[in-house]
Amino acid sequence: MKPHPRQKEQDDLLRPRLTDMIDMRHELAKLTTLIDWDFFEREWAGFFPSHRGRPATSPRLVAGLLYLQHAYRLSDEAVLARWVENPYYQHFTGETFFQHRPPIDPSSLTRWRNRIGEEGAEWLLTKTIEAGRHSGTVDNDSLSRVAVDTTVMEKNIAHPTDARLYDKARRQLVALADDAGVTLRQNYNRLAPRLALQTGRYAHARQFKRMRKALKQLKGYTGRVLRDLRRQLDAIPEGPLRERVLDKLVLVGRLLHQEPKSRSKIYALHEPEVDCISKGKARKRYEFGTKVSLATTIDEGFVVGMRSMSGNPYDGHTLPEALEQVAILTGRTPALAVVDRGYRGHGVLATQVLISGMRRGLTPKLKRLLRRRSAIEPEIGHMKNDGRLSRCPLKGTTGDAIFAVLCGCGHNIRKILAHIRALLTHLIAVFAGVIEALGAENCRANRQSDAPDVCSA
Repeated sequence: MKPHPRQKEQDDLLRPRLTDMIDMRHELAKLTTLIDWDFFEREWAGFFPSHRGRPATSPRLVAGLLYLQHAYRLSDEAVLARWVENPYYQHFTGETFFQHRPPIDPSSLTRWRNRIGEEGAEWLLTKTIEAGRHSGTVDNDSLSRVAVDTTVMEKNIAHPTDARLYDKARRQLVALADDAGVTLRQNYNRLAPRLALQTGRYAHARQFKRMRKALKQLKGYTGRVLRDLRRQLDAIPEGPLRERVLDKLVLVGRLLHQEPKSRSKIYALHEPEVDCISKGKARKRYEFGTKVSLATTIDEGFVVGMRSMSGNPYDGHTLPEALEQVAILTGRTPALAVVDRGYRGHGVLATQVLISGMRRGLTPKLKRLLRRRSAIEPEIGHMKNDGRLSRCPLKGTTGDAIFAVLCGCGHNIRKILAHIRALLTHLIAVFAGVIEALGAENCRANRQSDAPDVCSA
């Protein structure tokens, strides 16, 4: 199952190479030369311990697709559809000739993410940091000065209401009973959906007494189905289906017995680990997802650390882990970290930490760096608007951890591409100025000589 290294393809008389078709001055073509692709060929091969089975997809292809989809905010299906149409995407992923069909199925990206895990995703982030240093996007000295902050990465769930959760839990129990061949005394398929709809109408009309009465009745319907299926559990034979029924019974039992303000409250049946985080925003009081800690350089806003923190921990308790990740990915311990007031009581001693609002012992240079702390906020906004940090489609806490790191990779890729574009524009302007100066010098030389004046022409 180990991925086989690609063999160098011979020239084809009827097919031109991609390097002959595309402009090698393009930003993606330049970025291709900055990333160490051989690293993924070596390291990711360790995720395939078996020597049997079909050879895996090329690690460079998968790494390139993950970079592209998070740099351009694409889904698994969309990045492969655009890969077929775009020769620059194909060159970035290591193709020699233009391909007319997708190289893999979109589901292969899901299996690769599960196989490499958070460690493999952090290797992707490390290579973007190295590419940023090689391209000049980020300075080596700025890696020792970071800004750390947290944000919420929302999960792909609907806004949780008790009526919706109770009715959905009942429908899932009824579906499992049908799969197991269990006949329920009553499934409430006709009464419960109407009651859930009426509960929302009562809430909209601010008739809360009627709403609570309807909600209690809907909860009773779900509890009756739960107890009926539990009584007939012995009729279900041992196997995967019985395990699914047991897991669902436990989950629905937690849902029916949870307190309104319990810390382990369930907000989605397919994502029971989702946290409710209050950020104090006027337009959105609560966000449902997971907390993400990110560290960027103060000068360039380049991501040097990103990690999901399940359980909604206190910001100050996440700072040691964030700085440790920065030291691992960059190879150097940050000398200075600037944070907001939510990080008071962090307990970090190896790194100098500046907290917003500090006044004592600050030099003019440290004051300037502390004022730069707020520069991390627009970087978070770009990750949510231009990247995919606004909503995580991956499942579970493992999916949160992988997706958060990949969002940091996409942000760094966009930074590097913007730097390459700006550098190319600057070089073109310099060359145009040199050519114009040479032309003016030739014109002056022609006026001083007896040669015909062609400058006016």
